Formats: sequence, structure tokens, C-alpha cells
Amino acid sequence: MSSTLNTSEAVQIAPSIYWVGMQLKNDPFQCHPYLIKNGNESILIDPGSMLEFDETVRKIKTLLPMSDIKYIILHHQDPDLAAAVPEIEKLINRDDLLIVTHSRMSLLVKHYLIQSSYYEIDKHENTLVTSTGFKLDFLTTPYCHSPGAFVSYEPTSKVLFSGDIFGGIEESWDFYADESYFFKAKLFHQEYMPSKDIFNYALGKIEKLDIELIAPQHGSIIEKRYIQKLIEDMKNLDCGLYIEQKYNRELLDTIEELRRKEAELKERDLLLFEQSKRAEIGEMMGNIAHQWRQPLAIINTSLAILQEKNRANFLTKEEIADKLEKMEKRVIYMSETIEDFMSYYSPEKEKSWFRVDDALKKSLEITHFDHKSVKLDIRFDATSKIFGLINEYVQVVVSILSNINDLIRIQKRTNVLITIVVQKTQEFITLSIADNCGGIKDENLTKIFDPYFTTKHKSMGTGLGLHIAKMIIESNMKGFLSAKNIYNEKNEKIGAKFTIKVKNEE
Repeated sequence: MSSTLNTSEAVQIAPSIYWVGMQLKNDPFQCHPYLIKNGNESILIDPGSMLEFDETVRKIKTLLPMSDIKYIILHHQDPDLAAAVPEIEKLINRDDLLIVTHSRMSLLVKHYLIQSSYYEIDKHENTLVTSTGFKLDFLTTPYCHSPGAFVSYEPTSKVLFSGDIFGGIEESWDFYADESYFFKAKLFHQEYMPSKDIFNYALGKIEKLDIELIAPQHGSIIEKRYIQKLIEDMKNLDCGLYIEQKYNRELLDTIEELRRKEAELKERDLLLFEQSKRAEIGEMMGNIAHQWRQPLAIINTSLAILQEKNRANFLTKEEIADKLEKMEKRVIYMSETIEDFMSYYSPEKEKSWFRVDDALKKSLEITHFDHKSVKLDIRFDATSKIFGLINEYVQVVVSILSNINDLIRIQKRTNVLITIVVQKTQEFITLSIADNCGGIKDENLTKIFDPYFTTKHKSMGTGLGLHIAKMIIESNMKGFLSAKNIYNEKNEKIGAKFTIKVKNEE
């Protein structure tokens, strides 16, 4: 013990700040409580256990009445720091006494049968300001050595109350640390700090402060001249999990194995990336073929009609103009389909607001139903708008309408009714397409959006149209695409209904 200090009495270490502990014989930890005089809102820091209780209370009473203490700070939950609190509460005897700690600590220290209310620092912006204007700042230091651990900093005197951090194990205790203190602190931190990484995180916060004095709960008080060097030495300290040589060796072996596996994964990922790119190209070609099949058939049919009528000299200028206009629309759609898919497989996309009725009109022009056998019942809200890519949305609608059109031709159906409804709610813009073409087989209903699933001959479809449609709506537009069968009053299946729901972002 230092011969220049009378530690049998309270020792002032900074303006209004006192050490109120005691030396415990044969105790290498030397636990230290501190008192900050602040009128009738004074602060007691880490009061200790019942071993020091009588001496701590005696020293406090030489400085102020116990009833002047309004705050008790607990930097962690261990008994050497908090066990005496219930007895100290009785002496203070204040209804407004507050236990200042972290919320992760208050769950534990209540088991000492503490009666006072808690001031949880993490719920008060890590700051305490008394009515006199006295302020303490708190820095969380998680897992040093407990989950809710923290340190307290008084910015006027620049004193850091560091809890377990900077504590030392000392057989021969000195009140103030000297240049050899690191070797005493080293023993304590190797045993009680969980790892070098976690400890350095806490030190990184602390070294940003302007500190004149460090007052730890264990060991010796550290003056400014030793602080920076001590922090630098602490940063290089192996502690906790790393201190056991066997564990350290196993950890290094594990890290090396992880690095090797990471390199293997990178190589495998590169191979998979190349394979996926080839698959994407194949999928894109399949989708283009699917989207082009119908317009090509219409163009081919129009050309055949033009050629036949031209040979028979029945061709009029009006008919030529009509057929050319229809073919031009299909060619434009085919060109846009290419751009569409290029856009879909590219991360750069320009989204904009578009009207759903405009997208629907475009889709119907492309699909080209035979109005002799098909009746369209269309009801829509002209104010319905979606933020996204109109061509992608058109592609989805065309996929659904084209499947209906193919079904009509294959089954040679007449008197077909297609009901298309656009509804706008506060949450969604919904487009539903219902037909009376007999519906979807029950065993196929859960498969129709699967890739490469089709009931058509391979010459008519790839099974990718509805799959890519679902991807567009649910991945690109964060919406929903679903299908179900519809039934009449006699519970007979009469058709199918597709529903596209996209969030209303207006």
C-alpha cells in the first residue's frame, strides 16, 4: 500500500469524487467503491459486498449523510460489487433512490432482493443528468465481462469509472498504479475478458475519451501519464478463449480449414455462375420462342391470305393496309419482347408509373382473339396505376390470354366468355381474368406455374410462360399471381380464373 495516503479514511481522487473502499488482507482483487458528492443527489458507484460494508458506510458518513445518496451505479451484477446494496438501501431510506445499470443487468441484480427502482442506461440514451446539471456519460462494453457491462465517464473531471476493465490482481496493493501496472492487469484480463476481439471493441470506445484518471473496480487507480501506454499494451493481450494454448491451436487450425473451404466454395460458385448463365440464356430463348409463337403464326397467316388473294386478284388497298397494320403491331411486340427479356436479365431497369387499362389494351391487341367465337366483358378503374415496367406487366397478361386463346383453338370452342376486371383498393391493384373454357385439371392446378410444365404439345409451348409470369409479378413487382377453378351453382367446373395483385403505391 502507498505510504503517502491514509486509506483508513475516504480519499479524494478528483473534485467531489472520493474512494470509499478498504484494503482486504490476502485479497488480490481489492474491490473499490467510489462516491460522487452532488448535494442530495449524490452518487455511489459499485458499493461492494458485505465484506466492505461497515467500512464503506463509515467513510461515506464522514463525507455526507447516507440519505443524500440518490443514485447507486452497478457496472455489473457480481456479488463483490452489488451484494451490499439491499443493506445500503435501508440506510439511505429514500423512495426516489435509483439503481443505475443496464437493462440486461437489472434482470440479474434484482435477485439480491433490491427494492429500489431502476434507471436503465440503455433506455435513457446512455446518459444521466441530475437536477443540479451534473452529468455522467455511459459507454456500453458488452461481454467485458458481462453482456450488459458498461463504464461511466464524468466529463468535467474527466474521470472514467471503468468497472472490470483496467482491473488488476495485486498481492501487494498500491493505491495508484505505476509503470509496471500492465503486468498486474494482464493476469486479471486474461482470466475475465472473453476474447481479444471483444476486449478491443471496448478499448476502442474508451480510447476516444479525454481521460485524466481511471478508477477501476479492482486493482489500482491509473493516472493520465500511464493511460495511453496501458491501452496499447492491453490491445495486444491474448485473453479469455485465446489464452489456452490447445484451444488457440485448434482455433487457428479451424480458421485455416475455413479459409481452404472458402476458396473451394469460390471456385465452385464460379463454375455454378457460368452454368447458371448458360441456363439463363436457354431459358431466355425458350421464353422468347413462347412469346413469339403466336404473333409469328398471325403474321404467317396474314401473309398467306395476302399471297392467296393477290394471286386471285381479290386484294384491295384497304385489306393490304389492314393486314400490314396488324403485322406491324406483331413485329413491334416481338421487338419489345426482346428488349423485355434483355431488361429482365439485366440488373438495370427504368421503372415508371403506367395505367393498368393501357397495359390491358396493349395485351389484347397482341393476343388478337377471334371475336366471332369470343366475347370480352371488360370492367376497369381508369385511375388504377402501377409503378414498374409496363412491358413486363403486358408480358404477364399476354401469357395468360395466349393460353386461353390456344385452348380455344385446340378445343375449337365457341361462345367463349372472358371476363376481365381491374379493381383498385387501398392496398392492391388487382387484375382478374376469368374464362368459361372448362377449367384446369385438379392435378395440374398446383403445377401450372412450375418451370417446363405444359399440357400442350412441345410444338406449341415450352411450359415457361406462366413460370416467368409468376417470377415477374412476385420477384420484380413484389405482388402475387394465382389461379383457381371457378364453378357454377351446381358445383360444376366451368372455367379458370387468374388473379394478378400488385401493391397500390399511389
